[in-house]
Order: sequence, then C-alpha cells, then structure tokens
Amino acid sequence: MEILSSRTLLRPKHLERTQAFYRDTLGLAVFRIFGPPERPGMVFFCGNGLLEVSGQAEETIATPQLSLWMQVRDVEVEYERLATQGVTMLREPQTEHWGLIEAWIADPDGVQIVLVQIPHDHPLRQDQR
Repeated sequence: MEILSSRTLLRPKHLERTQAFYRDTLGLAVFRIFGPPERPGMVFFCGNGLLEVSGQAEETIATPQLSLWMQVRDVEVEYERLATQGVTMLREPQTEHWGLIEAWIADPDGVQIVLVQIPHDHPLRQDQR
C-alpha cells in the first residue's frame, strides 16, 4: 500500500466549540472549510499533517483513546500561554526519560494533546547517517 496523503479526523461532541479551540486557542491555521454553511467541517494545518474537525461524535460508539502529538518550539511558553486562556492543563512540562520535553493539555472533549519540544542535542535532531 502506498499512502499519498493522510489526516487525523476528530468527531467532536460540540463542533463549533472544538473548532474554535483548535483555530482560536491553539492558533492552528485553517487549510480548508467544507460542507454545509450551518455546520461546516474544518481542516487545519498541523505541522506536516492535517487535522480535520467535522461531524459529531456518536454517544453509542466506543472510541479508542486518542492523543495528538504536536511539536512546538518552546513547551514552557506555549503551556503558560494556554493556561491563561483557560485550557484544561493535564501535566506541566517535564523532561521525559527519552529526552523530550512534554506537557499535556486537553481539548474541550478531553482529547489529550501532548505538546513536545525536542532539545537541540536530542538524537531526533541529529543526522543519523
């Protein structure tokens, strides 16, 4: 199988509130708006991927746990900025034993978002050839 493109799809409980969170609170740029004008879907740029927030979650469907991993330049700065906006903060920034600096927040539906900073001396930043 050859994957040409991909995106993560979120079906939130409250469409407008969740779209506003990703657009206004996190500040993700909108790639595309589609669908009916009264309840449009939105696709956001999300690093080198896309995040689509559209439709609505069905209460009867069990969903697996989902976390979004978003790399930022400075976890401390973003964590403090989001805390002042009333975002649900799950865990303060800390350096993990694998060397990445992570902080955890949640979107309005409780989806965990892992904010990640890759230190300059981390192997992910080094040419492994």
